[in-house]
Amino acid sequence: MAIGNRYRTAPGAGTLAALVLVLIFGSPWYTDWAGKNTDPGTAAGWWLRLLGWPHWRLSTNDSLREIVVDDLKAILLVVLTAVLLYLLPGSQLARARGTISQLLAGWAAYIFAGGFAALFTTLILANPTLLAAFRAAGDGATYGLFVGWIVGIATLGGRRGTG
Repeated sequence: MAIGNRYRTAPGAGTLAALVLVLIFGSPWYTDWAGKNTDPGTAAGWWLRLLGWPHWRLSTNDSLREIVVDDLKAILLVVLTAVLLYLLPGSQLARARGTISQLLAGWAAYIFAGGFAALFTTLILANPTLLAAFRAAGDGATYGLFVGWIVGIATLGGRRGTG
């Protein structure tokens, strides 16, 4: 029965997908596994390592500032995804449920969230440069481009969050 889909919102489903991606693939266990067991010279290895881009840490030997910035990047990615899913695709999600427009709106929200999360957290670092912020935003947008289709698929069939 379609009771779950009847009440499921596209922004909620997309945010949940983003949270699951960050929790699983951003975990220290996954990023360690991907770093040791994949070849960055292959497409599959590159993509498996890219999945761990918004990594978070439980404990490490890095400085507290670096830990906070990495954790903040992962948190901001999920929060910005939720905000952008509510703001960015309003008309697409309201009128085009289950269409390619809805998938692309969710995907675009994740691309923007990745870019902005990286940009904002880079600016928090000590002595940030504009070039470093641009490079980080590019890395975040690259992550969103190659992983965001998962969030886009999660938004399919959901209704608009309000109304």
